[in-house]
Order: sequence, then structure tokens, then C-alpha cells
Amino acid sequence: MTKKTFPLSKKELEAAAARFPTPFYIYDENAIRENARRIKAAFSIFPGYINHFAVKAAPNPAILRVLRDEGFGADCSSFTELLLAEMSGIKGEGIMFTSNETPSAEYHKARELGAIINLDDFTHIEFLEKTAGLPKILSIRYNPGPLKLGNAIIGNPVEAKYGFTREQTLEGFALLKKKGVKRFALHTMVASNELKTAYHVETGRILFELAAEIKQKTGISLEFVNLGGGVGIPYKPEDEAVNYEELAAGLKEAFDAIMVPAGLACTGIHTEWGRVITGPYGWLVTRAIHRKNIYRKYIGVDASMADLIRPAMYGAYHHITVAGKEDAPLSEVYDVVGSLCENCDKFAVQRSLPAIETDEISGDLLIIHDAGAHGRAMGFNYNGKLRCGELLLCADGSITQIRRKETPADLFATF
Repeated sequence: MTKKTFPLSKKELEAAAARFPTPFYIYDENAIRENARRIKAAFSIFPGYINHFAVKAAPNPAILRVLRDEGFGADCSSFTELLLAEMSGIKGEGIMFTSNETPSAEYHKARELGAIINLDDFTHIEFLEKTAGLPKILSIRYNPGPLKLGNAIIGNPVEAKYGFTREQTLEGFALLKKKGVKRFALHTMVASNELKTAYHVETGRILFELAAEIKQKTGISLEFVNLGGGVGIPYKPEDEAVNYEELAAGLKEAFDAIMVPAGLACTGIHTEWGRVITGPYGWLVTRAIHRKNIYRKYIGVDASMADLIRPAMYGAYHHITVAGKEDAPLSEVYDVVGSLCENCDKFAVQRSLPAIETDEISGDLLIIHDAGAHGRAMGFNYNGKLRCGELLLCADGSITQIRRKETPADLFATF
């Protein structure tokens, strides 16, 4: 079981809502830092461990700077994400650039920053060489195809548009070596939000076996293996969080059994975790403003799926608590909904909750948990909705705005 907590009392949250009107996201800096340190400590058993935080999970420079301070790099997949890494002080090989169908301008920017480019397709070897030139270090993204099952979010690797086949990977490394590339890395990403430790250990084993084969057939000793992301978080209270130490130990056992005999004991281990880094330490706060009783009981809030789309897109569960009523009886069953002109605009369906008071000024504040990754990042402007702002609960206990709410002028600026 995972206990769902929130770092502010009702009084403190109401004070924040008086300064920064709802809805808003709020992140806990101390919790993010402590989590980052736990991960680094668990994986310190590997040589050269680094996590390149997946910028797409929480693309805000304030968050990226916190993680930079903790020794994390950045995993970027677009020109703008490269800019975010740069403005956050993450440069050079702290950046992994993992993109697909990549325009030449993005490769140029990655080269300018000295990022490690992770090639997604065999044809991109020639494309990169002609457009931005081949750097001294390159990574290849491997798609294991039928060797590995994906999950509901990222899909079956056989059907995925990402990466090289096994044969292309071997041929690609040989070609890069012939073209003068001196340093090499291997990467894969085959799942998203996966809680099973054994799944991630199996992914590591597949990459380690391929690394050994690459050395045998091409003479290349990989500088590092990037295990990708995909580690999940316990969205439901009955879920169990991934044990970092257990996962690291399982991967180390596979590493020692495969990489060490192959003469690859010095190969570094990288990851590109995003969700598990910030997800549990960010919350969407919204006020209950309307109620409706027809065939079901509805609570209307001032946020919408334009602020948090995961429940509508994936049917994803996000736990909801009511500020000040954490221990109150779950006496009502509600659909918690936003105001978008889409019936899927629901944060919860037939959810047991305490009785909720509704009012634009004094209605209950609802706390939507585990929204610190792929939350505000996936916001949109359908129906002319203005995306909400973001707050940071700083290490000293103060609260600062790290992104303001959008205005109509922002929305109309491109007209």
C-alpha cells in the first residue's frame, strides 16, 4: 500500500490559493531532492551512473535546475527541450538527445550543445553526417521487437516506430566505427509506467547481452548502456512503489553475469527516468465550484482535462483527496469533472469521496495526486482553455510561482 500525502495543511493551501488562484500545480522541492538522492545512492553500485531526467515529464527550468543541482542530466526529444536544458544550465554530455523523424535544425542544436545524440533510425546516420556532421560519440536506440513485450502506454515494440532492429544495430555500430566515430552507447525504451522490477531487470539483461554481442562482432566496447525510462509510480493506493535498491541489485546481478565476462566491467549505466523522479511530488489543486445531480452526482471543478489529460487519454487513475477532509468518511460517490465540451473531461468516475462543498470562492479544494510528471506538460488549449500555472514549495518552506497561468493575450499572440 502507498499512503497518499500532501505537504500543506488546509490553512496553508487556502493561503496559497488566495495568492495564486486555482487551478495550479504545486511541486515539493525537498521531496524531489530526497528522491533523487535515493536513486543515486541505489545505483552507485554501477560505474558512471547518471540519470538524464526526461524533460517531457516536467518541462520547467525551475524543476530542471533542482535536478541539475542533484547531479542529473536531461533527456531531450525536441529543439525546445534542448533550449530548456540549456537555460537550466545542463549542457554537454549531460544531455541525451533522443528524438525521431528529426529535422536537421534539431541535430545542429544538439551538436552545438555537445549533447549525446541517440540515433533512432539507420538512415539517420547518413542524414546526420550530411546535415550536422558526425560527433565523436553516438548512441543507437535499439528496438528489441518480439524479444520484449511493451505495455499499454508505449505499445508493442514490434508496432512501435522507434529504434533500430538488432541486425541494424550491429550494422550501424560497424558503419559508425568505419566513419570515424570513437565512442559508442546503446539505448532502449520499451515501456512506460511499469511497476514490475523483473520487467526492468529483463530489459537490462537484453541490452547487456546485445552489448556483449556488439563487442564480439565489431570490437566496440560501449561507453555506457542507457536503460531508458519507464519506471512507474503507484498511482493507486494499493500499488507498491518500485524499490530502487532491489532494482539496482537485480540489474547488477545481470551486469556481473554478462558484462563482466565480456570485458565490459567499466561500461557505465545511464537511465532517463522522468515520471518516477517528480511524479509523486507534484499535485494539481482545483476548487469545487458546481454540483449537479442527474443520473449521477457530479462535482464540477475549475480545472479541466486541458490541465491534466491522463485520465481522459489513458483512463488513468489519479487519487483525489479533499483538503481538510483527509480522514472524513467516504460517504458520497461522485464523478469529478471539468468544463470542457467533451464527456471524457473527468478526473474521477464513480469515486467514493467525502461530501464536497461547492462555491467559486469558498468551495472545497481538491488535491489530485501524482501529477508531477506528464501533467502540466501535456496541457492544451482546446475550447480556448488557458493552461494553469505552477508553484514550487521551496526547500525553505516558502512558495514561489515558477510558471504563471496563461492569459488570452498568450493564446492570441500567434494570430
